[in-house]
Order: sequence, then structure tokens, then C-alpha cells
Amino acid sequence: TMAVLVLSVLILSCFSAIQFTHADSGMIGVNYGRIADNLPAPEKVVELLKSQGINRVKLFDTDKTVLTALANSGIKVVVSLPNENLTAAAADQSYTDNWVQENVKKYTPATDIEAIAVGNEVFVDPKNTTKYLVAAMTNVHSSLVKFNLDESVKISSPIALSALANSYPPSAGSFKPDLIEPVIKPMLDLLRKTSSHLMVNAYPFFAYAANADKIPLDYALFKENAGNVDSGNGLKYNSLFDAQIDAVFAAMAAVGFNDVKLVVTETGWPSAGDENEIGAGSANAAAYNGGLVKRVLTGNGTPLKSNEPLNVYLFALFNENQKTGPTSERNYGLFYPNENKVYDVPFSATVTPVSDSKVKVPVKTPSHVGQTWCVANGKTTKEKLQEALDYACGEGGADCRPIQKGATCYDPESLEAHASYAFNSYYQKNARGVGTCNFGGAAYVVSQPPKYGKCEFPTGH
Repeated sequence: TMAVLVLSVLILSCFSAIQFTHADSGMIGVNYGRIADNLPAPEKVVELLKSQGINRVKLFDTDKTVLTALANSGIKVVVSLPNENLTAAAADQSYTDNWVQENVKKYTPATDIEAIAVGNEVFVDPKNTTKYLVAAMTNVHSSLVKFNLDESVKISSPIALSALANSYPPSAGSFKPDLIEPVIKPMLDLLRKTSSHLMVNAYPFFAYAANADKIPLDYALFKENAGNVDSGNGLKYNSLFDAQIDAVFAAMAAVGFNDVKLVVTETGWPSAGDENEIGAGSANAAAYNGGLVKRVLTGNGTPLKSNEPLNVYLFALFNENQKTGPTSERNYGLFYPNENKVYDVPFSATVTPVSDSKVKVPVKTPSHVGQTWCVANGKTTKEKLQEALDYACGEGGADCRPIQKGATCYDPESLEAHASYAFNSYYQKNARGVGTCNFGGAAYVVSQPPKYGKCEFPTGH
């Protein structure tokens, strides 16, 4: 599974220099999966991360070329010990000593490794390595102590939400009974003793796709919605993500570990899927990941733990063409392998400081603040404009009725004005995604409302 959101689990200390406006905002990282044969070289990937302001990354292994490329980059790294190594790691301290020496110590401090994910979603691993998990984690930690790395490098193991027997309402969250004594309690005890966080992979997409008739899409996508009141504790939830995380907190409290912190090591939304994967698509993926980033960087924690920052790793950096399973599995990427964005997600929160008086928050922002439109590039040849216009109004699916003769936007009757209207309609319909306002160089994005005669350009808002 793709769950890879590693809420950077050990980093709430002040010196961890989270460069965001809110003192207590959370942090956003990204999962860098590599199950693909067409990805850029790791050096290029590090440049891409830096250009986007992404300073935390989670890996699914300890690949030498990747860890070397990340050296001296200022990017904090979570590495993983794969599930197939758990049996050996549980059986033998000398195995983990050697593994830590070769895969962690060798690269630090140049590569800033801050945590090790020991296994991934072990409870749902078909090879069933659950019984080895805590012993493997304990041995890895003992090896970190041996090399004097235990203060800087924390340990954990990402669990899937399927580890819960109940997640609704959030206050009734509980772990599956057969996991509690053998693995959940000893694992949480180890996390508590080592000041590590529980790693959780949470995908509201799965819950929505399976229950689209019951769950409002806006609730799953961080959009404005009526919210949901938890009948158990009276808290109000405005997003499915928050509800899922609080169900995990409730489950931890139920077994006596209310004090262990949590990091979301994977979460995301696919930009494409099979017909039965309800909700998959680039507009929804942009809404989910964009809403989540904004939520993490400008908000508090969850309703249950409002003063604890949310730390989240988005899944995933690239679309990975060799992943098996449904179409969605190959379409969780924020970027195509050619480094173009699949859709636009800003990785920083642009928080505008309000003047001293906190009460005067405008209810409605000026109509065009933060909005963008797509217009024709007047320098393009008429042929190219006409070709792009034909595409937009044809298979592109733009709404071109207003530019037909006699309709509201027919005047002015110029190719540039008509093309601008069609390009903008296409752009707004595609959720203003990156690459949807180009038409081979015939169009570009503007941040002021376009003016052609009396024609009003739709904004998609």
C-alpha cells in the first residue's frame, strides 16, 4: 500500500527550525517512492525538493545513491527498514548493529536522518511479520544507542488505519483486540520510552471511495462543509482526515498511551483511478493535498489534541509507473517523472498578518484576491490560436456557448477575446491545474480579472 505519511515524528523540539509563520504550526514532508523506471536521478530530485521548499522526505529503503544525494541538502530524512528484514532484525542484535552502521551511521551527520521506520504497515503484510515487529524495533534502537545516535534518530513503524477495529465516531476509536497485547501496547511503550512518535498512514480517499453515498465529498476534501459532531465527546469535525487521526488518538488513550505523539507518515489522494474508484481525479487531488497543506501550516492540531502540531508526509513525490494494483496506485504523485507538476500544491502557507485588531477579519476577501485566469497570448500566430480554440471548445470540453454569435461574450468579435474565454473556461474546469493554461504557448495565467468588452470571465469559485 502506499501509505507513506510520516508525520515527522520526532521533531517538535524548538531547534528543529520549522520555517513557518505560526509558532505552533505543523510540518509537511513528502514520501519519495521509487517503484518506477523513469524517475529523475536522485541529485535532480534533491534540486526539485529544494526548489519547492520541501525540507522533509520519507524513503522506503536506504538506497545509497539517494542518501548520498541528500547529504548537506538541509533536508531531514526518514529511512525505512523493509518488512522482509524484520525476521533477521528481531533475531539478532548483531544484524541491526550492522544495518545501522551501514545504512544510518555511514551517512550521518552529512545526511540528516531523523527517524527509522521499522517495517511498513506490518499488520497487513501478507507475509505476516507482526510477531517480529517489536523485537526488531527494540534491536534497532539498541543499535542506535550503541552508536550514540539514539538522541538524533528516532524509531517507529507506520501502521495503516486498518489496525483500528473502530474509527467512527472518532471518540470510539479502538485497536483490533488481537493486536493490543501482542504488539500495540509493547510498541507504544517503546515509543514512549524513546520519545518517538507513532507513525500512521491515513487515507480519507479509501473511506470516501467505499462510502461515497454516506460521506460528503467536501468533508473529505477540506472544503467548506457543515461538519460532523462526534456524539461521544461533542467535538465538531470539519474534515475526515482530522476524524481519522483522532480515532487513532482515542485508540491510544484507550490502552493507556494518551501521551504518545503521532506523525502521519502517508496521506494523499490519487489524480486518476479506475471507474470504480469514486472520487479519484486531479481536481480532487489538488483540493485534498492543497487543503491539507493549508490546514497543517495555518491550523492547530486536531479537535482532540488542538495544541499539538500536525506533522504530515504527503504521498507521494512522483507517479510511480511500476506499482501494481488499481490505476490509482500509479497516480498519487505530485509530480510527473519529467518534474512537471500533476497539479498545483503550494508547500508554504501564505498567511497574511492581520492588523493589531484581531476582530476585523474580513468576511469576504476582495473578489479576485488569490484567483487566477487563463488568457490568450496575443503574440501567438492566428493559426495557433485558432487551433487551440478549436481544441478547447471541442475535446477539451470548455463551455464555449457564451462566445457564439448573439451570446453574452461574442463581443468583441476577435480571435484573441474568444480564445481567452475558451482557454479560461478550460482552465477553471480543470481546477486551475498546472499545465492547463498553456495550449502550446498560446495561453498564460493572469491574476487580474480579464477585460474584454462587457464579458465576465468565470473563476470557478
